[in-house]
Amino acid sequence: MRDGEREALEAVVLVSEGVPPHEALDTGSAEAWVAFDTAVRELAHRPWRLPHLDEKRPGLSALFGFRPSPPPPRPPALALCHPDGRVREAALDGIDAAPELHPLLVVRCADWAEPVRERARLLLGKLSARELVPLTELTLRLSRRAQGHFARALLERALREWPAADVLALAAHPDRATYRFAYRGAVDRGLLTPSELAATAATCGDVTLQDLCAEAAVAAPTGAAEQAAVLDRLLTARAARVRAAGVTALRRAGRHGEARTFLADRSPVVRACARYVLRQGGVDPLPVYRTLCAEPDAHPAAAAGLGECGERATDARTLWLLVEHPLPVVRLNAITGLRALDEAVRERLTPLLDDPSPAVVRAATRALLPEAAGIPESLLRERSAPDRPRAVRVAAARLLRAAERHHRPPPGY
Repeated sequence: MRDGEREALEAVVLVSEGVPPHEALDTGSAEAWVAFDTAVRELAHRPWRLPHLDEKRPGLSALFGFRPSPPPPRPPALALCHPDGRVREAALDGIDAAPELHPLLVVRCADWAEPVRERARLLLGKLSARELVPLTELTLRLSRRAQGHFARALLERALREWPAADVLALAAHPDRATYRFAYRGAVDRGLLTPSELAATAATCGDVTLQDLCAEAAVAAPTGAAEQAAVLDRLLTARAARVRAAGVTALRRAGRHGEARTFLADRSPVVRACARYVLRQGGVDPLPVYRTLCAEPDAHPAAAAGLGECGERATDARTLWLLVEHPLPVVRLNAITGLRALDEAVRERLTPLLDDPSPAVVRAATRALLPEAAGIPESLLRERSAPDRPRAVRVAAARLLRAAERHHRPPPGY
């Protein structure tokens, strides 16, 4: 039994003994309420789930029995989770007097029994928008259930009426679905300035928020000074998708020429955006790449960019020369460029399996995988020896597997 399940089962026992729900379980946790709802039915039918439960504790089988005689009084929290739908429906009538049980009202809105579900939805619809704020995490979690759409739709309408402070407070919630929901509402209502959006995009680790905030930051109307600050924040972000949004926004700002700096970005997405912006400004990026490749130490990723937009007849020679460069990062990007140009010659790349840089070995392996069947097996077996560096052994194993798949007869042969 998992710890969460045990805690929920024990919380049910405590509530059955008269302990208030806020003392028996973590009422601020959506997971705790869902587990509590499940645990009530578990103990109703299988009280042995808690081995230490005996006759000295309250009689749960009598408490939860479908036809107990005489019926003992049930705590409202347990009645709202009772296995019998008639008991759950009847318990909803007292929910107005117990606002602390509103989370269970949300649970019942996704109930499998239609009478219970409809009654709960009617009552939830009477709550004010402000009363729905603490129920956000639970509502979003239950929205994944087959009948969970009603409460979410109600929550989305309420989001437009919440005070800005409540929305921004939810944006700092630890639950991912909750803070994403709050940020979408904040963006739709314009509660965050472009500078705040850019800062969030540049610093958060959630890719959904990165996209949402970066797009909103560049789309918001701003003055020239604020626009420049927003773009500078995005262009210096660590996340490639945020830098890409900033580079693309250079076109709208009329700053096409600044995209040249990002032609040699370490991210292929950013490089592609930079080429697009330059072309929109009337500049062909290919001659720029050729110039940058003349100084590979300063622009190591220019080799990859050259392969992405270069010409096989003229630019492959440059990339092969860079494969022999003393800097590993230049060799790595040169191999990437050759793959993009479809110029990865097996005989010339195979020696790179012994490169001292693990990153270069991995890049060479990726380039050689389609040609693995043509590499002598003895060469790969030799590089699988225990005394070889780990990167070399892993590369040899990958190429041997790829070669084996190539020679394997098709199914049904």
